[in-house]
Amino acid sequence: MDLGLKGKVVVVTGAAGIKGSIGETIVQHLAAEGAIPVIVCRNDRGYGYEKALQDQGIDALFIKTDLSDYKQIEQAAKVIEKKYGRVDALINNVGVNDGVGLDASMEDFMYSVKLNMVSYFAMTKYCLPMIKKVKGNILNIGSKVALTGQGGTSGYAAAKGGVYGLTREWAVDLIKYGIRSNAIVIAESWTPAYDNWIKTLENGAEKLQAIVKKIPFENRMTMPAEIADQCLFTISEKSSHTTGQFITVDGGYVHLDRALLTE
Repeated sequence: MDLGLKGKVVVVTGAAGIKGSIGETIVQHLAAEGAIPVIVCRNDRGYGYEKALQDQGIDALFIKTDLSDYKQIEQAAKVIEKKYGRVDALINNVGVNDGVGLDASMEDFMYSVKLNMVSYFAMTKYCLPMIKKVKGNILNIGSKVALTGQGGTSGYAAAKGGVYGLTREWAVDLIKYGIRSNAIVIAESWTPAYDNWIKTLENGAEKLQAIVKKIPFENRMTMPAEIADQCLFTISEKSSHTTGQFITVDGGYVHLDRALLTE
């Protein structure tokens, strides 16, 4: 299916993660559709991703940005404005499940909220004039943690809960401009970071198997490519009448009847 994304400027935050991470995978899928990916992230890997895409003849841009600093986000938006003058879609993707729980310092909690939610507000605020110009749209990447809780991660849970609130608030605010705002809900996704986490556990293989058994559809984890495909469809005109929605890509992990569990 041609999603009509060719030549569209799509900004993706937090997209210079390890190869195979959700953000990086979204960028690769955008490039394959002929879109213009703009990576906004603090990790220097972004320079390599930018060069690799440009070497393939793809118009791509990396803007090194600490997404916990709204002044750097404002500057990143100015760079985008100068080079492209528009944003056809903004994918707020940055997220770190940092384990900031009730025993953490106030400073750590505030940092978690700044990175995982305030960055979404700032990126949207500063890109909004460019989004309005072309009636673009906004897609926020969320987490099931905000809906189910997890334990030991108050900062991340609060931030992602706020992201869902912002998603619907913006859907209301921006109707008059013809701008859509949606969110993707992610649960258990097999990312490099997840793989690394499992390997730190003494009984990692057993823990992984226990998690997989609880995913109703096909008893497997969601792959980043499946999330990326849903993202691209949602920002495309194929989803032209979808706004204010939380789209869950999780094999039924969060919402389906527990009776489906294999044990």
